Amino acid sequence: MEKDYLAYLDDYEFNRIRVFYITKQGNVKDIMCQYESLMNGKWIAIIRYDSSHGQPFHRDVMMPNGEKEKQLVEIESLNEAFTYAVQDIKDRWRFYLDRYKSKIRS
Repeated sequence: MEKDYLAYLDDYEFNRIRVFYITKQGNVKDIMCQYESLMNGKWIAIIRYDSSHGQPFHRDVMMPNGEKEKQLVEIESLNEAFTYAVQDIKDRWRFYLDRYKSKIRS
């Protein structure tokens, strides 16, 4: 079963989490959780967790110049990875946004 949704992280609707996942018999088989921020009228990906394309679960840290830094995240199961990714973005989106903006200025 495939599901996807968007959820806003702030009252102004400038920051959101985009979630996509596939489950089979109650177990997560594929995930993508992405933190996006509205900048200059466009939604910009800041952080993405995923396990797609046959790759192990990882975090992509997006850079303003279009590059991304891939970081493996070692977690036992994709069920745990899904929970971790969603909670990390909800807890740390302000940090990720500040870090992204600081790279624009440097």
